[in-house]
Amino acid sequence: MRTRSTGGFAIIDLLFVCGIIGILSGIALPRLIAARGAATASSAIGSLRVIGSSQVTFAITCAGGFYSPSLTGLGYPPAGTTEAFISPDLGSADTIVKTGYSLQMDATPFGGAPDTCNALGVGQTGQAFRAAADPLDVPNNVRYFATNAGEVIWEDRSSLWPTMPEAGDPPSGAPIKF
Repeated sequence: MRTRSTGGFAIIDLLFVCGIIGILSGIALPRLIAARGAATASSAIGSLRVIGSSQVTFAITCAGGFYSPSLTGLGYPPAGTTEAFISPDLGSADTIVKTGYSLQMDATPFGGAPDTCNALGVGQTGQAFRAAADPLDVPNNVRYFATNAGEVIWEDRSSLWPTMPEAGDPPSGAPIKF
């Protein structure tokens, strides 16, 4: 008669361990997805704050009180320096994809605006601006953000970009309290 070894795992032990791992994953995954959404939203808010601060710096130091018409306009360094008004990751294109959000900015050109220190051209800058961050993973993330010359960041459950004015409050959304 042969005796079996008591070392190792039985199939029931493996099923039990797999079941425990499945239950723990089921509990942790929704929280992980929520944490990821909060992190990407925080990054979008931070990017909008950087855009707003860069616009104010540009208006005060370079454009005689007028705002850049685009993110790439903020990405051009003034004559005599290599430092732009905004970091290269935000100023490399007019629409940027960053951490799960599509960021864009514009300003309506004002004909009486002077040329800027980074040579954007006469009449190219605006009296105000608007910027927005729209999520790319819409089913899992429905937090849309926007800001304008008033430097208040607004949040809504649908895109603020189409209706965001360059100055003043948008028709929908709520300001984010810091």
